[in-house]
Amino acid sequence: MRKVEDAIRRSGIVAAAIMALACGTASAQTPVKFTLDWKFEGPAAPFLVAADKGYYKAEGLDVTIDTAGGSLEPLNRIASGTYDIGFGDINSLIKFRDANPNVPIKAIFMVYNKPPFAIVGRKSRGVTNPKDLEGKKLGAPAPDGAFAQWKIFTQANGIDPSKVTIENVGFPVREPMLAAGQVDAITGFSFSSYINLKDRGVPADDISVILMADHGVNLYGNAIIVNPKFAAEKPEVVKKFLNAFLKGLKDTVKSPETAVDSVIKRNDVAKKPVELERLQMALRDNILTPEVKANGFGGVDMDRLNKSIEQIAITYDFKNPKPKGDAIFDPSFLPPAADRKL
Repeated sequence: MRKVEDAIRRSGIVAAAIMALACGTASAQTPVKFTLDWKFEGPAAPFLVAADKGYYKAEGLDVTIDTAGGSLEPLNRIASGTYDIGFGDINSLIKFRDANPNVPIKAIFMVYNKPPFAIVGRKSRGVTNPKDLEGKKLGAPAPDGAFAQWKIFTQANGIDPSKVTIENVGFPVREPMLAAGQVDAITGFSFSSYINLKDRGVPADDISVILMADHGVNLYGNAIIVNPKFAAEKPEVVKKFLNAFLKGLKDTVKSPETAVDSVIKRNDVAKKPVELERLQMALRDNILTPEVKANGFGGVDMDRLNKSIEQIAITYDFKNPKPKGDAIFDPSFLPPAADRKL
């Protein structure tokens, strides 16, 4: 009888030890709140792949990933401390920092080496080239990141803005209005507006995608950004997040067809062919640029970033002295250069 009791006692001790170990492992996971800039769509795949493949957990992180309603929302979320890390437009970040100098949020990993800002028009409505916009109606949501570059775009392409009718439209009705012929062109992210139009039945050969980056708008695009307090208190956590994300990004580049499944499982209305094409456009046009192929993922050319700040001054009146690139982008959290090579 005593042997049975001893065996039960020992098994209880073992079970308790296993439970304690499990609890210890769980408690060791550092929570990180992360915000995207938009919905669960194709281009979000690298962040989601890192979650689904356990890359964050392997770094000791418990990462929650939430969607957002546009490029400005992540900035407000990160600045307020509601979220620790996020994904947003570095050009909007530069202006946000100027308007809110006491909240020095920074970019720490450049994802869109080339921004997806675009004018998307219909050839059947006479929009193929930048100058074609004169005499036309442009649908542009006021808070749209692409529309924010309108003044740079018009100057670079000799467009008379007084000859373009701007209609402030909501994000949800932007593509439907173009599809219905209520406007001749819209501003937006290339991979979002083009794919959404095709999905609404507009023939691909009737859609013109005018990438602003190919027409004089020499800016960077979306980057991973961080709350300054979080970065100061938990620099190793920030580095671990970027390590995990980089693995997810490389997996996405290697197999977009597989990576997009991580998007589909989180978005009930998403269609795999649509989101795959959207992801492939982002990879081709915005992520895998010649600069990235030469230098690797994540970093920036400070001279190029400084010049982009000068160009932003065309559209934005800085209230404070114009910042230098190294005040906006902090490379100290990046994975080693060798790991960031394609």
